[in-house]
Amino acid sequence: MAMTSHDPEQNRTPDEIVGDIVQEREEQHPDGHVDMPLRRTLGVRARAMVAVTFFSMFFGAGNLIFPPLVGALAGSHAVPALIGFIASAVGLPILGVLVVAHAGGFSQLAARVGPGFATGLGVAIMLTIGPLFAIPRTASTSFEMALAPFATPASARWMQLAYSVVFFLLAFLVAQHPARLSAVLGRVMGPLLLAMIGVLLCVCLFLRHPAFGMPSGPYAHGQLLAGFLDGYQTMDLLCALYFGIVISANVRQLGVADEAGNRRETGLAGAWTGVMLVVVYGALGFIGMVSGSLRPVDATRDTGATVLTNLTDHAFGSAGTVFIGVIFVIACFNVCSGLISTCSSFFHERWSHIGRLTLGYRTWSVIFTLVSLVIANIGLSAIIALAVPVLSALYPIAIVLVVLSIVHGPFSSRFPAVYFWSVLLTGIASIGTGIVELASLAGLRLAWLEHVLDLLPMQRLSLGWVLPALAGVAIGVLVDVAKRRGSPARGR
Repeated sequence: MAMTSHDPEQNRTPDEIVGDIVQEREEQHPDGHVDMPLRRTLGVRARAMVAVTFFSMFFGAGNLIFPPLVGALAGSHAVPALIGFIASAVGLPILGVLVVAHAGGFSQLAARVGPGFATGLGVAIMLTIGPLFAIPRTASTSFEMALAPFATPASARWMQLAYSVVFFLLAFLVAQHPARLSAVLGRVMGPLLLAMIGVLLCVCLFLRHPAFGMPSGPYAHGQLLAGFLDGYQTMDLLCALYFGIVISANVRQLGVADEAGNRRETGLAGAWTGVMLVVVYGALGFIGMVSGSLRPVDATRDTGATVLTNLTDHAFGSAGTVFIGVIFVIACFNVCSGLISTCSSFFHERWSHIGRLTLGYRTWSVIFTLVSLVIANIGLSAIIALAVPVLSALYPIAIVLVVLSIVHGPFSSRFPAVYFWSVLLTGIASIGTGIVELASLAGLRLAWLEHVLDLLPMQRLSLGWVLPALAGVAIGVLVDVAKRRGSPARGR
């Protein structure tokens, strides 16, 4: 693949393209009479379309799988489990969208920690939600649900390769127009997905089923915390820190070019998306409860896909496999398109030239699509297993950054050192945990590191990073207080 390009359109980001469109409209129509006039706010219909687009970008395979599994395993205690799940899978991501919009972008937000932190964390997040894990998972999961049941052991590998090629080709084509994702996701794919989930909910409301069972597996005890930790698996907090790039471009395409207005509309889209996610997760959790009462699931072997398949088989027979497969393909395709666009925009804005090579937006999207195509074919179980240690390392850092940004006005801005120290100590604990988990996957054991980490309170609950984060806040406050007290002396 040639990495150089003579097509200037490849070397422009979505925001640059939309900015040129807005400028061109102003020049061609100085009186303001255009098909899509400039405005400071969006109308109700346009705002709803942007919100559905945002929802479609978030709602992928993990979002479809985990809420039903939570409902099936938690059974009669599903309410606290779903509250915990929604707190981390909806609350944290939407707060992430809002704080990023208020800060003026992720780079400005992360720069509060240190000058190089934004780039380092940004690359790690982009590779995680992009070509290494999340994008390949969309193709692997949708194949497993839509076509694998009809494949023979001999044909499965070739069917998956052919499916992945078609899947990624179509997603790549959609991602070439990131500022117009609303036309595809907001008007067609998103509403279709919501309608199909609505069908499943209606079936459950009128389906006779036994009483909901007792909680089992990881939900036998502490349902609230178990749900909160399972919310990590959606990766939505990491996605939220950057999805604003594409949503902002869509808002500009709809005529809101003013910076303050654009931030406000992006934040409102995030808030409405949160409401939609809460409703859909609640519905999927209830679907899981009904499915679990009809056919109990094994927490060590079954997945949320199994829970949904059990329900559709019971309600629709063999046609249920096709129905659930179509839902997975739609959900995964929506997220894949958005992720390719987001990752390509990020890398192009920072590395449009490497030496003599010109890497335009389209070139980056080709690279990420091809890498994702290769990784998608190593198998879904391998992708999920490798993603767990990375999420253990990155998620606590993202949580601390978002929480500190929420209290930036009354607290963090007065003691800016808390950003550096809390993120540093949190990162030491969370990255250490990720290294231990990664070594375990390779059949190794780092006994000394495990022993050190076990000294942290709540480490066995996967919350060992909390105390280091609080210690970092305390250190940051002391550092800033000491600086202020030392300033007059230095001045004299």
